[in-house]
Amino acid sequence: RTIKDGWLLTGDYGFIDEEGFLHIVDRKKDLIISKGINIYPREIEEVLLEHPYIEECAVIGWKADNNGEVPVAFIKVKEGKQLTSKDLKLFLKDKIAFYKIPKYFYFVEFLPRNPSGKILKRKLREILENNEIDKILAKNN
Repeated sequence: RTIKDGWLLTGDYGFIDEEGFLHIVDRKKDLIISKGINIYPREIEEVLLEHPYIEECAVIGWKADNNGEVPVAFIKVKEGKQLTSKDLKLFLKDKIAFYKIPKYFYFVEFLPRNPSGKILKRKLREILENNEIDKILAKNN
């Protein structure tokens, strides 16, 4: 149901600030819960996109032992540039909390999208679940 008790349920998390403005934080279905801590992928993506070599990225939650999920990042590097997981961990170290730093970085040729151009995070989960990551990995990283 999209309407409940007169409210439109969009599946978005957000908050209203002291001036009354609504801020959308992330999608409910994309929330990562790691050791009982809520992690919003969008926050990590926004910081990653500050890196001058990153063209685009997506972060999802991936299964971790008994601790829920860990953040995993899919990175498309700008043409002619190279990055490593170590580079990105150092870049993120002083910008976000340590538990938000992705456990794994996958450097990809492309990110799967729907016809309107939205990145399909569910497809990224399927790719990992089915061990098909080789289908989208970048050749030069």
